[in-house]
Amino acid sequence: MLYRRRTLDLPRGELKTPVLFPVRNLGKRSSDNTPAYAGTIPEFSAAMVNARSIRNRDPMWQRLTNGVSLREEMDVPEDTIVFADSGGFDFTSEEVDTTPAKTLNTQRQLEADIYGTVDIPLSRENRDAENERRVNRSAQYALKASDQHDGDGFLIASVHGYDPETVRNNIQYLERHGDFDGYALGSMVSIRTDYKKVTKLIISARKSTDKHLHVYGLGGLVYQPLLLYMGVDSFDSSAFIRSAGNRNYLIPGFGGEELRNIESLDHLPCPCPICGKRSLNEIREDRTALTQHNLWALSTELRRFRYVAESGRDIEEYLDLRFQGNGVTQRAYETAKQQVRRLT
Repeated sequence: MLYRRRTLDLPRGELKTPVLFPVRNLGKRSSDNTPAYAGTIPEFSAAMVNARSIRNRDPMWQRLTNGVSLREEMDVPEDTIVFADSGGFDFTSEEVDTTPAKTLNTQRQLEADIYGTVDIPLSRENRDAENERRVNRSAQYALKASDQHDGDGFLIASVHGYDPETVRNNIQYLERHGDFDGYALGSMVSIRTDYKKVTKLIISARKSTDKHLHVYGLGGLVYQPLLLYMGVDSFDSSAFIRSAGNRNYLIPGFGGEELRNIESLDHLPCPCPICGKRSLNEIREDRTALTQHNLWALSTELRRFRYVAESGRDIEEYLDLRFQGNGVTQRAYETAKQQVRRLT
């Protein structure tokens, strides 16, 4: 097992890993769909924001450059740890409209603790040559950020690749030519249903560096245990928001279930502070409550893994049980297990 615990020394204080960064849609039209959670769920004293979206939302950017802090805008405590992603996911289909210098300036203005470098995600729809060009451009953007970084924040280089060799070579190239505190593996969301491919890419990244490893966009219930098992230090997720929008109820240890398929219960199976006080019908009618429950579900999944790991129990036995009954994820786990055992 590659699971590990570390402590990051960041501008706003220490952050213990592994950790999930809930995605805050600040700056987006849907920015009001992230309910308050800071101070209510101990694991989540952190958040991920899209630096590009915030800068491009003129009224908000004017407030943030005229005395209002980002954390005031988010209505969270001032010691909340913020990971400011460059907004690279927006460039999957759009042209890059920023530079490493402009993005760094935005991240500094936001007083972020962790900076993600400008990157251009890959797509299965692209020709191989186009994806290779994107891999190379993202690497060059990262190196420019390294040259211009003043060292105040934790600089994470975004890396891409649809095969393990490209991921490995990309990280090794950035290690030789730049100065980074860690790496973030991107372009995973579009291939997330190809579990075997994703696990191979993550293992390749983990083998390539001992530095902090983040994986973009895969912090949902199914992927969390796999990521932790493979030694990923942090990950982010908007699954709690998207699932609630689809009236999908997340159940730790199982996955998601659409509320329309649940009719015979008076109360839902989760005893979290949200579900424990509300009936099924109340949750069904309250999207904010459902979103908050889904975040508690992500927290519970993380807590369970930590408990198994730190109580001396056999992680692989736990994961054998966790993934039994789903052939696709079980095979992905078996693939990850074979590779992890070679490393340990």
